[in-house]
Amino acid sequence: MVKDKKLSYKTLFRKYLSGELKLEKYQKLGVLFLVIVLSGIFGWVYEFIFYYFDGGTGEFYMQGGNFLPWINIYAIGAVLIIIATQKIKRYPWAVFLVAMVVAGLVELIGGWLVYTMFDGARYWDYNTEILNFGNIGGFVCLRSVLFFGVSALFLTYVMVPFCIFLAKRMSKRAFLMLSISLFAIFMADEVYNLLASKVFGWPDAMEFYRSIGWKYLT
Repeated sequence: MVKDKKLSYKTLFRKYLSGELKLEKYQKLGVLFLVIVLSGIFGWVYEFIFYYFDGGTGEFYMQGGNFLPWINIYAIGAVLIIIATQKIKRYPWAVFLVAMVVAGLVELIGGWLVYTMFDGARYWDYNTEILNFGNIGGFVCLRSVLFFGVSALFLTYVMVPFCIFLAKRMSKRAFLMLSISLFAIFMADEVYNLLASKVFGWPDAMEFYRSIGWKYLT
């Protein structure tokens, strides 16, 4: 029998799509941690580039509310998309459509809850952005869900298989050190900005970056 560590990437990918690939519990956990980190970074990079054009290509704007280049809603969306498409990942068109629905609901519900619970606050507002066709209340638009559908293909067929490949090829200790360390660093940043900074009145990431001259698109 061929051991998992000897599997080629092509064979591993085929087994991943068919559902034949088996992961140990620590591998599943590590892959989840890496996907959360990488998808949050992916979202930050996308917004950093998009809002350069949305802002008139005059300058770059800082995105997200963390010190590190990471945006939590992309990580949340990625996990939900993986769960929703687990049984259909052999069909890219199905992954694309389901991801559009999942991402659209995350944006619509998440944006509406923030707006309702925090007196009209918004973390994003498609009313004021370019290419906002299909806009619903500024919370979601067709352009955004189309992008998330395409991004889900990258998530499903590139990011997740790559993380699984690492889990299979690296030693248990090395893989856990990598995945847990990265996850812990990004979660510490998240907890500080969402909770600690508000409870203790410490400066959050947005205050810090603004103090050194970085701009946020409002």
